[in-house]
Parts: sequence; structure tokens; C-alpha cells
Amino acid sequence: MIRSMTGFGHGEVSNDKNQKVTVEMKSVNHRYCDISLKLPKKLAMFEANIRNIMKEYASRGKIDIYVSYEDLSETAVSLHYNQAMAAEYMQVFKKMQEDFGIETKITAEALAKYPEVVTLEEVQQDEEVWWELLEATLRQAAEKFVETRTIEGANLKKDLLGKLDQMAADVAFIERRSPQIIAEYRAKLEEKVKEFLEDSAIEENRIAAEVTLYADKIAVDEEIVRLQSHISSMTDVLESDESIGRKLDFMAQEMNREANTILSKSSDVDLADHAIELKTNVEKVREQIQNIE
Repeated sequence: MIRSMTGFGHGEVSNDKNQKVTVEMKSVNHRYCDISLKLPKKLAMFEANIRNIMKEYASRGKIDIYVSYEDLSETAVSLHYNQAMAAEYMQVFKKMQEDFGIETKITAEALAKYPEVVTLEEVQQDEEVWWELLEATLRQAAEKFVETRTIEGANLKKDLLGKLDQMAADVAFIERRSPQIIAEYRAKLEEKVKEFLEDSAIEENRIAAEVTLYADKIAVDEEIVRLQSHISSMTDVLESDESIGRKLDFMAQEMNREANTILSKSSDVDLADHAIELKTNVEKVREQIQNIE
């Protein structure tokens, strides 16, 4: 199944320690695989790991990934007693007592309220615990991300195959119509010559030469063959499981070139109408292909 470059995925995983990681990712079209990460400082060490895992799920697209976490575990924070800071406070209080002749009654509870004496510090958790949680969440989000890309890709494929069928029909009409145009031109040329020459003999060789020049001028046989080949090849590629966006883009450029040539050589109203429709569908195909991974 082909994949679109537009997708969205969400993952949320918790462990038995009341720790939770949430991952959201979304993507839009991009020529290459461009991953933008927004990580909390606590998980920033895992950036390279995240990028390596995402290579398993996407090869193209601008992907924005947002990671957040909650840590409600009992060991998340701890109290820290700064003995050196408490000693400095006590020295200052003692010096004030001596200088001003006043008494101070400092209790441990009162001393603990002074800045930096007792602080809350985050306990460093095992990296393996956090990576295990983050990886599970990331893969959960990535699988949903790929699922949305695949669904959108199926819609793109259906639309593209429909347009390729229309293009094939237009090319078939042009292929049938081209010889008829030459025959009609010959008939009109002979009629005009007869009017001018009346009963005089018509030089068949001169007419044949003129018709040949006209046929060369409007000939689109090579363009038709190449377009038929491109349409067939693109249909086959759409059935591939590979990353095909770049390959299809190249084919669409070639198809556009052939369609432009046919349109520039169109001297017949019906043929020109189909050539315009052909070029319009080629442009639509090129636009849709920009969404394919």
C-alpha cells in the first residue's frame, strides 16, 4: 500500500511506578525526511534514539514530534538538608547576638524555613526505565501515524488510478483521431486544388508531398507511445510496496512534457479538447503525487 506524507499519531503509556509518557506526531509534505522534536529536558538524552526509531516508520515528510511526561512516583523528589548553609545561618545569628546583646531562640523548624537550608530535589531515575516507557509510547504513536498515512495513501491511489484511466482514454482518442486528421486534410487539399485548376490534371506527387509535410508537422506518434508507456509504468508502480513518491514525480514530469507537445501540435478541435483534458489530468496527478511518501 502506498502512503501519504500527511499523518497523525498519538500514544500514551504508563508504568506501575505512576510514570507516564505521551507522544504526539504529525506530518506534512517534504522532499526529505525532516524530523522536528520537542522534548522535555528530562528526556532530551533520548533524541538520537527517537530519530533512529522513526526511520523504521517514515522515509519522507516533515514530521513534528511532541513528547511530554508525568512522574507521580513516590521517589520522584526528595528532601535535601544543606548542613553547610544551616551552619552559616547559625554563625550569623550568633554574631548578631554578640554585636547587639540580644538573645535568639532558633529552633530546627525555624531554621529549616530559611532559603536553601532544606530543598526539594528531583531524584534521578534509571535511564533504562524511562527509555523503556518512552520507546513503547513512541512506537504506539508511530503505528497509528503509519495507519493514518496508509488510509490516506489508499485514497490517493484510488484517485490516481482513476485519473490514469482518463488519461489513457484521451491518449487512445488522440491515437485514433490523428490519422483521420491527415486523411481529412488530404481531401480538403485535393478539393481546393480542383477548384483552382478546374479540369487540369492534378499532380498527385505534389499533393502527396504537401500531405507528408503536414503529417510530419502534426505527428504525435512518439509522444503517444511514450505516454502509454508512462501510464502503464505508473499504474504498476502504484501497486508497489516501496517508497515511490520520487519515482512517480519523475514520471509525472515526463508525462507533462509529452502532453505539452501534443497540445502544441493540435490543429483539430476535437483532438485539442482531449489534449487539454489530458494535460489537466497530468497536472492533477503531479499535484497528488506530491503527497505520496
